Amino acid sequence: MAEETSPDALLTPAEVAALFRVNPKTVTRWARAGKITAIRTLGGHRRFRASEIRRCLEQMETESLA
Repeated sequence: MAEETSPDALLTPAEVAALFRVNPKTVTRWARAGKITAIRTLGGHRRFRASEIRRCLEQMETESLA
């Protein structure tokens, strides 16, 4: 996957959705709500930093264990 190659790799909403096991529309809603930071491409598509997504996943895992 792209996130394994570089910590600053950019992920598509579909890739983020697969990591969180949610619908890509949910990822878009999270970005609009400010829960995760989205970068806009010149074409207007959203991309997400792999490092931030990994951090969110780790945070969710620790919260579920507590």
